[in-house]
Amino acid sequence: MKSFDMSDKLDLQSPDLVNQNIEKLAALFPNCVTETDSGKAIDFDLLRQELNHEVVEGTKERYRLEWPGKREAIVTANLPTTNTLRPVPEESVDFENTENLYIEGDNLEVLKLLQESYLGKIKMIYIDPPYNTGNDFIYRDNFTQDSDEFKAESGQTDEQGNRLVPNLETSGRYHSDWLSMMYPRLKLARNLLTDDGVIFISIDDNEVHNLRKLCDEVFGEGNFVANIMWQKKTSPDARMNISAAHDNIVVYGRNTFVESGEFNYLPLDATRKNSFTNPDNDPRGEWASVDLTGQTGRAPKSQFYTITTPTGIKMPPPDGRCWALAEETFNKLRDDNRIWFGQEGSNRPRLKKFLSESKGQRPWTWWDNKSVGHNQEGAQELKSLFDDKVIFDNPKPTRLLRRIIQLSTNKDDIILDFFSGSATIAHALFKEEFDKCLNRKFILVQLPEDLSVGTNDFKANSEAYKAGYKTICEIGKERIRRAGKKIQSELEDRQQKESGKLDFDNSKLETRNSKPDFGFRVFRLDSSNMQDVYYRPQDYNQGMMDLFADNLKPGRTAMDLVTQVMLDWGLPLSLKIEEVELAGKTIYKVAANSLYCCFDAGINEAFAKEVAKEQPLRIVFRDSSFANDTAKENVKQLLKQLSPDTEMRVI
Repeated sequence: MKSFDMSDKLDLQSPDLVNQNIEKLAALFPNCVTETDSGKAIDFDLLRQELNHEVVEGTKERYRLEWPGKREAIVTANLPTTNTLRPVPEESVDFENTENLYIEGDNLEVLKLLQESYLGKIKMIYIDPPYNTGNDFIYRDNFTQDSDEFKAESGQTDEQGNRLVPNLETSGRYHSDWLSMMYPRLKLARNLLTDDGVIFISIDDNEVHNLRKLCDEVFGEGNFVANIMWQKKTSPDARMNISAAHDNIVVYGRNTFVESGEFNYLPLDATRKNSFTNPDNDPRGEWASVDLTGQTGRAPKSQFYTITTPTGIKMPPPDGRCWALAEETFNKLRDDNRIWFGQEGSNRPRLKKFLSESKGQRPWTWWDNKSVGHNQEGAQELKSLFDDKVIFDNPKPTRLLRRIIQLSTNKDDIILDFFSGSATIAHALFKEEFDKCLNRKFILVQLPEDLSVGTNDFKANSEAYKAGYKTICEIGKERIRRAGKKIQSELEDRQQKESGKLDFDNSKLETRNSKPDFGFRVFRLDSSNMQDVYYRPQDYNQGMMDLFADNLKPGRTAMDLVTQVMLDWGLPLSLKIEEVELAGKTIYKVAANSLYCCFDAGINEAFAKEVAKEQPLRIVFRDSSFANDTAKENVKQLLKQLSPDTEMRVI
């Protein structure tokens, strides 16, 4: 009989953020560490004293955001989860090769599961969360009620059994419930951003004030970047006294964005391009002139001088102004024919800016619908993909999200949207990759809301439901499939036109970097693959554990296990997975030799010798793969001898 040894087992649960934070504080303030029945803890009275220059006698009033349920929201963010993600290859596109991910499930649980695999790896997050208009369905975390009460109240739960209810204005905790829903998700999302990463959050005026305060706390007030106004409509709503013409897009950085980060330049719009001409036939091409004066302020003496025009006119700076350049710099630019005095040579000098040298234009906080689209455009884009059917209300236009992608991402960056809705950002990224091909990838997360019940985006028995779509996720996945096919077809047409022949060799495409990735891997949130005894062996006696000789839940596959192991070991879910045969056993290779998984029975020393030849960095077996503990220990020691860099674990 095998003993229940946990020493070499994988945890198979998300990180315990509370314990991690305790360890960090303990390193800084060892005198504040105390003990409780549940283990190491922090003495907060001592910690408060350590962080004050005066004697701390009690709680003082301070400037901060408070609401009923905030402490529960903090606890919710820090609680670990044993849930996992299960791959769904049959609903994916090019599962073996794509690096894009679509994840179905409660985004709070999914964000917890991504904490190790994507910690500090996401360059840009865009979310369009519920606006809390009174009709949004939001999450009520860790809230239980009997089924009759649930059916009477809302008729809807998430896959974990938590109910989703409309947060009506008549609720006594109308704003508080929304804040409690948002806080843990933003807190976990922040961990995933790169140090110079940035988050964009769409919101209307109903909660923008609370969102700003919430983000000040989660990201830090100093990491506020901008509050962008997007003109979402083309005309006012006659039913309203003052019609809302805009939505807000609140932007925050992670750590270094405000100090050293920088948005990319935007492409010049048509109006700006048309301002470039070449009246003097400059060989450097078209140019536009800009003012050469500046405010006096702290301007040095070198910016106060008299310029003589080509026609001999003496021209000092205008009253109350100075020249924007020192005289020496001005003379160098004049010698290089970069100063324009007008067609007759008698005008005030202006600096020539060449179109060929332009980086583009800087964004500002007003985004009009001519530049980035409006609600009707977003709806029309989706209708055109779905045979002229209205299957989703108020999707964002792809031009809006393309601008966000253009501003904030570069080659190989990862984009995350954990309120993905109709998957507009995937559609927008496909369009961007069509033009730029910078190998940027997306991770989308969406709760599979039931379309037979009314939600914030659908009415009960909506057109989408009648068309056969049962959940929002089904719409999102189908949109990605259709958008990918459409853009791929357009790309092939362009290649044929560029090459002038059908057997195009992709040489022109390769000069732009690589072929765009129009696929996506689907994963679905589910309970752990392992029986409860795996996590709590102390709750079972030896006789009871014999009932769990196979600690795997029925119906779980090898690929399910590979995915859970990847999450536990902090490996990205986009890594290539190969199924190969070695010494009569099936092995799943993740990213070449980064991880080997073998769940077959009969693992012995002969097999270990064959595996050791390939020198994998990590290898995982099932506990039941070994005849007994002695066989497992022999394999472990043999691997340590023949492949010392290989780390072996069991599940």
